[in-house]
Amino acid sequence: MDALGNPTGFHLTGGQACDLEGADVLLPQIESDLLLADKGFDAGQRVLIPWQEAGKTVVIPPKANRKVQRDYDKELYKARHLIENFFAKLKLFRATANPL
Repeated sequence: MDALGNPTGFHLTGGQACDLEGADVLLPQIESDLLLADKGFDAGQRVLIPWQEAGKTVVIPPKANRKVQRDYDKELYKARHLIENFFAKLKLFRATANPL
């Protein structure tokens, strides 16, 4: 998503697929210096470490069961509502996309 909450790309996966499967495809394509995501993307080897090694900022709250809790910018994380708003808009049109 860009700063206005508009998608910059997408990758379709099966309904049972983990969010990280799509992230593996999309994250390398992102040119931004900031990654803002929910706890589902709190994965060290797949998300956090590659972005931090690239010198980019990661704003992802740690999972509650994480042994070592990380700090994150709580104020910046509040902007994630734009992402949720986009998915809410998609759900308004699901009857159009699914003719069943």
